[in-house]
Amino acid sequence: MPTGVEGLRAYCGEDGVAVLLIDRPAKRNALTLAMWRGLPGVLERLAAEPGVRVLLLSGAGSTFSAGADIAELLEMYADPAHADAYHRDNAAAEEALAAFPHPTVAVIRGAGVGGGCQLAVACDLRFAAEDARLGITPAKLGVVYPAGATARLARLVGPARAKYLLFSADLVTGRRAEVLGLVDEAVPGDALEARALEYARTVAGRSPQTLGAVKDVVAAVAEGRDPQAAVEPWERKSRHAPDVREGLAAFLERRPPRF
Repeated sequence: MPTGVEGLRAYCGEDGVAVLLIDRPAKRNALTLAMWRGLPGVLERLAAEPGVRVLLLSGAGSTFSAGADIAELLEMYADPAHADAYHRDNAAAEEALAAFPHPTVAVIRGAGVGGGCQLAVACDLRFAAEDARLGITPAKLGVVYPAGATARLARLVGPARAKYLLFSADLVTGRRAEVLGLVDEAVPGDALEARALEYARTVAGRSPQTLGAVKDVVAAVAEGRDPQAAVEPWERKSRHAPDVREGLAAFLERRPPRF
């Protein structure tokens, strides 16, 4: 699928799995301002694709993303107004990924650092190579990390572990990140893509109605909103949509459901 954004490539498979690839391998997939600005539109187009059930976010070559393009960031910080605008675009990209209507999985090998780790945290799940290196490094640069990104990290790993990562700005391995709760599965590097795709295909075969409700209710709980209000539209829809009837029929007929 054409993205119209240099450094971002997208693919939609017949298995219901879409892939969004951060594609600047010569720059360790560092994220430019144009990429931050373009990401919400690319995600909107992917969400509108009728066959998409799951999104994998990955990086080209041997790296997920080394974060923001530092040379460009230096230029942005030369002017306070430019820095403000940059952070707004950064936050908008993160929020667009977090709000994607289907399950999202970051697939992390090599470096997942700074803005790259920020995008991974905005996904629903994270699969990483055991030897991947993850960290959020604004304290090394004097950058004030955005409130939304900080809060999302704290909800994911807990307040103390969020401070542990942000205070030091140190990198941790994929295996250590799994212990901290930053990563959901850490696997050997040569098995990473196959494992992530296997999981994505499993999820793509589940009920989109159920998955959508889960995303909305869990988000409501994490953000301190009323979970009942979040689930009610899905409950009303489920009384008339075919998912439950198909799921029950498939169970009784001992066949995979066709949602």
